[in-house]
Amino acid sequence: MVVKQDIFIENHVPSVVNVAVAVIHYQDQYLLGFRAASQHQGNRYEFVGGKIEEDETPIQALKREVAEETAINIANNIAVKLGRLHHDYGDKQVCLQVYRIEVTAQQYQQYKNVDRGLEGQKLIWVNKNNLIANEYDLPAANSTILAWLQLPTQITITHSLTHFSDSSHPIAAWLQYHQERLEINAWIYLRLKERGSKDTVKQLLKLRPDIQAIVPESLSIDHMNRAAINSRIVAAHLTQTELMQWSNDVSKEEIPSSTFYPSLPLIVSCHDKESIEAANRLAKARLQHRLPPVIGLFLSPVNTTQTHPDVSPLGWQAWSELAELADIPVIGLGGLSPMMYKQAMLYGGVAVAGIRQFLK
Repeated sequence: MVVKQDIFIENHVPSVVNVAVAVIHYQDQYLLGFRAASQHQGNRYEFVGGKIEEDETPIQALKREVAEETAINIANNIAVKLGRLHHDYGDKQVCLQVYRIEVTAQQYQQYKNVDRGLEGQKLIWVNKNNLIANEYDLPAANSTILAWLQLPTQITITHSLTHFSDSSHPIAAWLQYHQERLEINAWIYLRLKERGSKDTVKQLLKLRPDIQAIVPESLSIDHMNRAAINSRIVAAHLTQTELMQWSNDVSKEEIPSSTFYPSLPLIVSCHDKESIEAANRLAKARLQHRLPPVIGLFLSPVNTTQTHPDVSPLGWQAWSELAELADIPVIGLGGLSPMMYKQAMLYGGVAVAGIRQFLK
């Protein structure tokens, strides 16, 4: 893709180049191009995409750029918004508007052996695991995209300990229930905040070392012996209350942006426009401080839930309008089932999460 030279305004701040990025894939095979040495960030691999013209929407730019670079017609493919990234390369500032697009089996068969794009650039399909493992040298801004791509389409949320309060041994009942019902290799948000929760989390992770754990920020996982529990803790979680407290404190310059888990990615919960804006600020601050990114946003409730029956649901349309405001991948939550992830994608999400329907 060719990006025009930056135009500098009076204070010599480079203009921001808005770029549409198409993360094209077929199942676990992802399409990369290779930038020429003469281009900005040259001699690196890249996702397909290019500059958004003034009269274009990001989706229109995606369709045009993909067609111009690869000849693949994605007009009828679903473009799933992953997020927006602001990155300063020093000599250039970019805003990447990132969408994931899965091509059909027919499209993949047609183009899987095409090794040159229409602009003469090298094209290659690579395995997702190799891509995420950083085996391909991409521009720095793409590291967050790789983190986003690790999100599954379904995330299970555990019951709280109070759900088992009728048992004579609530912790033992909680452990047995979840040990038996969690899917193999599933991403699980361990929603435990009661006293002694850290030990309970450790016990479950020892019993089920296959699961990918999301833990409450309050558990201070950085101080847990991660080798001893033999599990991957993939992210820490912030409630909306914790997120808004951070936002208020930062506005008063009372705490640094690096307060939350400097060594783990974050997933946050949001319910409205104000909290989404705070999540966007947190995501930007994390990148500025070179910290692991915010990789997901639980947006709820889509439908009425048993956990919060008195809370009015957003419904898919209002949920979609809020999801569009987010600069990070959005996960549907509230009265959903695992099979509804495709519906979430149609409304601007990347995944769904829940408790009861996900623990069968």
